[in-house]
Amino acid sequence: MKNPEEIFELVKNEFGETIVGIDRDTPTETIISIDPLYIQKVGAFLRENDELKFDSLMVLSGVDDANGTKTKDEDGSDMISGGTLSVYYHLHSTSLKHKITLKVSTQRENPQVESVYNVWRTSDWHEREAFDMFGIIFLNHPDLRRILMPYDWEAGYPLRKDYKNPEFYKGMKVPY
Repeated sequence: MKNPEEIFELVKNEFGETIVGIDRDTPTETIISIDPLYIQKVGAFLRENDELKFDSLMVLSGVDDANGTKTKDEDGSDMISGGTLSVYYHLHSTSLKHKITLKVSTQRENPQVESVYNVWRTSDWHEREAFDMFGIIFLNHPDLRRILMPYDWEAGYPLRKDYKNPEFYKGMKVPY
């Protein structure tokens, strides 16, 4: 069983500058930040390396960091320009009993992250949910389409901090 520092050192030695940093000051697990276009390669290394064997992606979550410039729309609702969206990957090695959390951050205006579908198949619906709710595009995902909202939903991404509920959808009043 490796501790987070040892895991970070192994990954940093293998990938260098694509590993953005480590956050030890979280109330839960240590978080390793990675360049969003290298998450698939890093994930494959974490799964295949005999010292790590991260065979389980427990959950993948999208997050609106809400760290851009905040302004008010004419109707008084919040708008955010700039800033980032993040994806968190909670990993577990079932055989070696260690855990780690990975994080990638991408620009809010064109949020693109490499898919980890080819590393952990369980990411399929998790990535689709992050796409549907936040608009994060997972490059090389085999079936990136809406999973919770109607296929023709054009009112934005419901879990973004500046999302505005539409008044109507296909002529029907949207309750909220």
